[in-house]
Amino acid sequence: MKFVSYNIQYGIGMDGRFDPERIAASIDGADVIALQEVTRGFPKNDYVDLVARFADLFPAHFHVYAAPCDLLLDVSVENGHRVERRFQFGNMILSRWPILATRHLLLPRSRTVEKLNLQRGALEAVIVAPGGPLRVYSVHLDHVSPDERFGQIRYLKERVLNFVAEGGALTGAAEEGFPDPPLPEDFVAMGDFNMEPESTEYIAMIGQRDRYYGRVLRANEPVDVLERLGALTPESYTWAKPPGDGPMKMHLDHCFVNSGLAPRLRSAWVDNGALGSDHFPLWVEID
Repeated sequence: MKFVSYNIQYGIGMDGRFDPERIAASIDGADVIALQEVTRGFPKNDYVDLVARFADLFPAHFHVYAAPCDLLLDVSVENGHRVERRFQFGNMILSRWPILATRHLLLPRSRTVEKLNLQRGALEAVIVAPGGPLRVYSVHLDHVSPDERFGQIRYLKERVLNFVAEGGALTGAAEEGFPDPPLPEDFVAMGDFNMEPESTEYIAMIGQRDRYYGRVLRANEPVDVLERLGALTPESYTWAKPPGDGPMKMHLDHCFVNSGLAPRLRSAWVDNGALGSDHFPLWVEID
């Protein structure tokens, strides 16, 4: 199974060009796709509905979308009917296999004064994969404050690790005559976490590294796929400033799985040749 996560920066690439088709070509072949910064009604990309665009570009995939930030831009009247134009900013999951249930997890936030701070979220999808049902999360954390990210990580881990106990999107469906969706232990949480390896927030996500043993598999700590496979290096990066803005590069995008999936990991890599965004696609292959 091939998974990919990509913060698409509302479709605008490293060269400043809006090109969703270029983005789709760079992630073609993925079974499950987690996208961040998917917009509707955004002036910077001429108000394009990127949810519809990517659904059209991947017609064989099921898809879900959730916009934690949703604002009214303007209202007009067309043919006697009121038309609202809204700005939506959120996360999307596309899957080659059916998506049985979803939850939209709103992450903790605080009001900023000088810097932009949007409501962030994590989109959860229960997918019927060939190896059995599993959960996939498309995640986008705050980009300004480590303290805010720390709180978001704590909340996200509680939801992800206690999913079975909480019951996901729905339980007790027999009362209405249809079956409960499965409650899988296995999960893949991918996205733009806006945190670098070994930062305070990163350690809050996967735990401290022991001086002798490193990080061992534990039921209460997610596993960083790149680190587990030895593919997380000082030279790896998933974000870069566009040409002309300087050489700055950072590793901000991650994929985490539960300890039960760790033995099934096969490979992981970052495609630094993809120029459809200021981020780069993060690929993971699982048996």
